Amino acid sequence: MTDRRRALPAVNTLLAEAERAGLTAQTPRGLVVDAIREVLQEARRGGGTLSHESWLPAIERRVVARTRLSLRRVVNATGVVLHTNLGRAPLAEAAQRAMEGAFGYTTLELNRETGERGSRQDHVRALLRELTGADDALVVGNAAAALFLLLAAVAAGGETVVSRGELVEIGGAFRIPEILAKSGSILVEVGTTNRTRLRDYALAVSPRTRLFLKVHRSNFEITGFVAETAIADLVALGRDRAIPAAHDVGSGLLVSLERFGLSGEPLVSQSVAAGATVVFSGDKLLGGPQAGILVGPSTVVQQAARHPLTRALRPDKTVLAALEATLMLYRDPEDAVRAIPTLAMLTASPASLKRRARRLARRIPGATTMPGLSSVGGGAFPGVDLPTTLVGIEPASCDQFLRQLRANDPPVIARTAEGCVVFDVRTVADAELAIVGDAARAIVASGL
Repeated sequence: MTDRRRALPAVNTLLAEAERAGLTAQTPRGLVVDAIREVLQEARRGGGTLSHESWLPAIERRVVARTRLSLRRVVNATGVVLHTNLGRAPLAEAAQRAMEGAFGYTTLELNRETGERGSRQDHVRALLRELTGADDALVVGNAAAALFLLLAAVAAGGETVVSRGELVEIGGAFRIPEILAKSGSILVEVGTTNRTRLRDYALAVSPRTRLFLKVHRSNFEITGFVAETAIADLVALGRDRAIPAAHDVGSGLLVSLERFGLSGEPLVSQSVAAGATVVFSGDKLLGGPQAGILVGPSTVVQQAARHPLTRALRPDKTVLAALEATLMLYRDPEDAVRAIPTLAMLTASPASLKRRARRLARRIPGATTMPGLSSVGGGAFPGVDLPTTLVGIEPASCDQFLRQLRANDPPVIARTAEGCVVFDVRTVADAELAIVGDAARAIVASGL
């Protein structure tokens, strides 16, 4: 029997065919050659069964795969609002426009009045002070960076006192004790896992104490026989001993959502009013770009601002542009809830979700609607489930159906529940309903 692999065409033969088809006019020649070699290698592994008519399409697919950007827009149909794997908070339209406006030359560090060099922090400092009531503000790359900078600037070489119940692990396996150690501060644990009183902090004070740190348990709950010290009491204790108190509140909630049934997350302004230095994220409940924000007394914030690490951790112009535009929306809290996608999704009414789910279900053969639960995500509002309406379909293979959805352009990310593939419209924009419906309908039509 003749080995078909002996009949495989040469690289030069296929390259000439690709050149005639115009592939090398659109793509670097080296990439086309690499794609040809990959296709030939695949054919060898398959026993040389690739037909001549399929060479060019196979090469084209490889070229497209090699030249497509890996960081791409997706449609989030999971119902997890702050989905870390999908980039957390989607930006408001105003923030997107601001980022686009910052692509070229900008006034990043230019004082327009004097023509001299200014500070990039000026674009957001006044807004943060206005919205939180803080004396001063500083923005860096992310919340972990903000906390690390605060510890390095204020507590390096000394002790930081933290409740045992707040020695949490942040996303990506970053742990508070490890951040403390790397910052050069010595961790002093007080209290127990479930109960820490003000007296525990007072007894831990020594000549080396530099900071009291309170960390909001943003990604888990402790219930039952529990007690914790309020940040206001910790600030008062520190004031008597000239020890600053910091509050890592995590998600950065600027407006109360209690009227929507969402409670348990501390408001940034409340911790600021108590006198704490507050650390929070920009891309969680605030609904802006990834950033770490530090607000509080000028004495503490300026210590952090003067630290050499500040330059290494500073944000770029597009982040500051998006953050400034997002913060401006908070000047009218009602407008913020409507215009910032994160807040709009979290506060969507059950009736509106049901209507949108029915619209989507009509686009997908065999789909039905069913009650379900959405998640806040991002470690915010732990233990809170949001009632929603799901659109479900029962395919022969959920895994294959989800795989096909991810292969869509743009990819659609859904989840499974009780043997069904389900779409949660809470996190699907109105303009994306057609994308999800068309993708699912095409997969159903293919027989999956």
